[in-house]
Amino acid sequence: MRLMNLAAIGIVAAALGPAAAPPEPQHTAPKRSEERLEVPPPPFSEGIFPCTSCHEGMPVNRTRRVLTEMHTDIVLKHDQEHRWCLDCHDAANRDRLHLASGAPVSFEESYLLCGQCHGEKLRDWRAGVHGKRTGNWNGAKRYLLCAHCHNPHQPRFRAVAPKPAPVPPSRTFR
Repeated sequence: MRLMNLAAIGIVAAALGPAAAPPEPQHTAPKRSEERLEVPPPPFSEGIFPCTSCHEGMPVNRTRRVLTEMHTDIVLKHDQEHRWCLDCHDAANRDRLHLASGAPVSFEESYLLCGQCHGEKLRDWRAGVHGKRTGNWNGAKRYLLCAHCHNPHQPRFRAVAPKPAPVPPSRTFR
């Protein structure tokens, strides 16, 4: 019976035109692509940002190579068989990164870049399960970027030796 009533309502609404149709619900939640999370500034190495202070006006060399003049302290151990600097760093504007689509992204939104390959980590990070997040459970939150804990050029943590179990507290009060 209920199914017939819904069908009848649909027929009547179609006959009466769009004026009779119920209004579309208005959504106020931001879309994921528009969402901007509060993060502290990225942990840049001292004296290397903004990158354009050195790179501006410098010709772009897209050749994959070992760096011998500058940035020699950077050792890429992050899918090094397939990745190189300009896969993440924007060649046209060195003060930005870029997504696989070529869309520019700021260093403050580098989690979007990392999330392209590490989607499950990005999902967990947004939920507060991976990484560090501070703030109110039902209000403003502040997230640390991936680069606050992981070196983007060598993201793996070194192995940690297991420690013995904690000693239970003694029963000092009676």
